[in-house]
Amino acid sequence: MTGPTLSSNRWTLQLALLIAFVTVVYIYQVPNNPAGFYIDESSIAYNAYTISSKGQDEHGTRWPLFFSAFGEYKSPTYIYLLAAVFRITGPSTVAARLLSAAFGLLTGFLLGILAYRITKEREPALLIGLIGSLSPWLFELSRVTLEVAMYPALLALFLVCLWNASQNAKWSVKDIVSLIITLSLLTYSYSIGRLLGPMLAVGLLLFIRGRTRPVLFTLLGYAASLIPALIYQVRHAEALTNRFHYITYITPQRSYGDLALQFVKRYFGNLNPWRIFIWENSKVSEIIHVPGTQPMLITTAVLAGVGVWLVITRRNRDAWWRYILYGLAVSIVPASLTKEYFHMLRLVALPVFLIVVGIPALKWLREAHSKHYRTTLSALFLLTLGQALIFQYQYYAAARSPNRLHTFDAAYSATILEPALARSERPIYIADYPGVPGYIQAYWYGTLRGLDLSTFTKLPPEESAPSGALVITTEELFAKSEIIARLEPYTLYMPLEPPRVRVPLPDNGFRAALQVLDQLPVFQAGQTNGIRVRIKNISDSQWLARERVGGRYQVSLGNHWLNASGTMITNDDGRAPLATDLKPGEATESTLWITAPIKPGEYLLEIDMLQEGVSWFAAKGSQPVRIPVRVL
Repeated sequence: MTGPTLSSNRWTLQLALLIAFVTVVYIYQVPNNPAGFYIDESSIAYNAYTISSKGQDEHGTRWPLFFSAFGEYKSPTYIYLLAAVFRITGPSTVAARLLSAAFGLLTGFLLGILAYRITKEREPALLIGLIGSLSPWLFELSRVTLEVAMYPALLALFLVCLWNASQNAKWSVKDIVSLIITLSLLTYSYSIGRLLGPMLAVGLLLFIRGRTRPVLFTLLGYAASLIPALIYQVRHAEALTNRFHYITYITPQRSYGDLALQFVKRYFGNLNPWRIFIWENSKVSEIIHVPGTQPMLITTAVLAGVGVWLVITRRNRDAWWRYILYGLAVSIVPASLTKEYFHMLRLVALPVFLIVVGIPALKWLREAHSKHYRTTLSALFLLTLGQALIFQYQYYAAARSPNRLHTFDAAYSATILEPALARSERPIYIADYPGVPGYIQAYWYGTLRGLDLSTFTKLPPEESAPSGALVITTEELFAKSEIIARLEPYTLYMPLEPPRVRVPLPDNGFRAALQVLDQLPVFQAGQTNGIRVRIKNISDSQWLARERVGGRYQVSLGNHWLNASGTMITNDDGRAPLATDLKPGEATESTLWITAPIKPGEYLLEIDMLQEGVSWFAAKGSQPVRIPVRVL
């Protein structure tokens, strides 16, 4: 009994040391790395707080199925879990970040369990668990309070449930229910799940041989779980799809052939081994990723490469491994339907499938190369630990980089909020540029301080703050103001003049003389360019410069795109609000950013003035500028 007991003790000690090491890695420097709180983190945390304290979201909606924020609808699972945590701890950045860290630890643990059940070996389970815990991609996801932080753990849990079911000739009720629940969680926990969840469900048809009824029951149960989301979509038009329209390249103007080409380019671009295993430096990943470091470990590349080869050549009749290849393939689809290449958040399922598909390589190593098994396994452990430690050093070395501090608004509280609170003026007005909702930082940091949020007043786009008030804005300043503090993109200032009354211009106020000062280039399809335009007020009325972005009755420069025969193709393309008042007879220059149509061809670029909410100048008799443009 001595030998087995010593072996068991050694195994227990190894497991305990591994768990202790990984736990320290995950909780070290929480929440100070990344320093600050990203704007979406504040949105999620603030809504979790309002749910925990009032049972409603920031807009007053009670127990919402999805959370409206920043023009999109956030998935509910993570927010409700965080609300349960806040119910115990109160609002806290530490608690919020620790919840994500816990999901990171759970991901590695579940992948280790899956490897053990597949191989029946302890060492491969330890290695896969270590890879799952220390992979840079998965580790970085666990450092931020975003819905995506829980997705790898949910996917790993689904695969554990699917493995258990696949080992049974007949699926039990427990198998069916566990698959329905985990698929539903994958669908309701992050936006890509609204597409990936159904695709993973369709893949269950690979198991249908001999299991027709349980597979169909699983699919029907999962379909039933989607009914609340479908009802929500019907009641809130495009709530779950509106964001997709902004981030996708799929438009009615593109041909089917062009769409197919765009998809193939992005699909294989997202599979670029250099970006996955060596060096990722794209802007779309900078929210979570340290630029210039590897998202995945070399160990994963070696095991996944061998694993894919083994599955294709030796295990192609095994429904489980065919499903893993299927999951690996479809995990790239949601991200490949959007404009950006290698968006690590939308590719979140990819690293999990890459790790799982490497498990057959360890089993093959044990069976075919038993003499060198332990030596090779030890080398893989050392390689994993060595590369992971190098990444940890890089990760913490980048913690205080200016770009990272800026991205996470690390100095917001000290530089903007504290000076505002130190002054006596109340309320503090919030004036946000569309697409930069800085109000949520004031709400979240104010909540952490225990402030009554009546301290802040959000200004509608068309309203300006009164003279002498305190304003925190993410807009560019045009009105005469005293700037108190600045932290890009935030400015704390005090208007020195009262808001000016804006009214519709009289009909004879809509007269402008426009001249394009740049020679227009030949545009590429979809290309954006800035062009300089001279604007002269030849009317009898003064045009007021903007005080707020997008304010009603604002006078702006704009453009349309017409086809060669003069038919409107793109209405309301660019906008350039007046930056200075223009009295009758005065002129100024402005840069207008225009975006060429997607389809190549001959077009007319029409440039005109407009008063927001009233009329384009051409509709009142003013002469716009029309210039022939070729789009390649």
